[in-house]
Amino acid sequence: MISVVVPVRDEERTVEPLYDELASALGGLDEPWEVVYVDDGSRDGTHAALAHLHESTTNVRVVRMRRNAGKAAALDAGFGLVEGDVVVTIDGDLQDDPAEIPRLLAKLDEGFDLVTGWKTERSDPFVRRALSRVFNTVTGWLSGVHLHDMNCGLKAFRVDVARNLDLYGELHRFVPVLAHDLGFRVTELGVNHRPREHGHSRYGMERYARGFLDLMTVTFMSRYRHRPLHLFGGLGLVLGTIGTGILVYLTVEKLGGEAIGRRPLLLLGVLLVVVGIQFLSLGLLSELVTSQHRERVRALEDHPSRLVAEILR
Repeated sequence: MISVVVPVRDEERTVEPLYDELASALGGLDEPWEVVYVDDGSRDGTHAALAHLHESTTNVRVVRMRRNAGKAAALDAGFGLVEGDVVVTIDGDLQDDPAEIPRLLAKLDEGFDLVTGWKTERSDPFVRRALSRVFNTVTGWLSGVHLHDMNCGLKAFRVDVARNLDLYGELHRFVPVLAHDLGFRVTELGVNHRPREHGHSRYGMERYARGFLDLMTVTFMSRYRHRPLHLFGGLGLVLGTIGTGILVYLTVEKLGGEAIGRRPLLLLGVLLVVVGIQFLSLGLLSELVTSQHRERVRALEDHPSRLVAEILR
């Protein structure tokens, strides 16, 4: 079975057209399919449209969040309900083309675990395209996962990937990085991207500032989650070594008869040594916490998220 997860927010006009396009794209495949819509706190008639679609079809399920929790939480809630062997994610604004899904599935059959779309001709303003290119370049440089379009909403992956992802905050932007860190094979495929005809984008310039902070989180979690002492201890050793070198130099000066009591270099040396020790201590404490860490256990296994208010099966 193919499970399509669609996070939506205030997309009343696109709910049924998207389902029709999904039916057209997936109906020709010799496999059953389902759609899991996740209503992320919509305030218009989106949920009513989803309820009507649920009543008139047999392969649509609806998850309604109690409030707007963000795309990552919405995807996480949808992943908890999928029944398919393959999961497809697609945005609900109709900019992603459902006709591309069979190509993603074919690429998945080549032995990959996750195939993400690459909007080769992106139908967005120039500034957004330029910032996105910078963002993808920096992300590839820091994470080691070099993709042209890290945050494309159109993706296909095996259900094992969805089950092992722990999405929160705004980590949905880094699904390929998180999957790669878990050992899954990741690739990309050029897909069609269409202009937005309904609604408006809710992403502004602050999105990229938050994305940079999330990138720091992902980089730390992927490289140093199980060895934090390598990060904090490394910084501590570098700073401590520099500070010690400065103090040794000043000691030699003092033995030669020079006055060092009022030299700013003395304060710098002491400061670097103290900060270095603090970083080493922080690294050791982090190692202690990591050694006792246990995977988070969900309080309610039947409910993929505590923010879920209603599920139409």
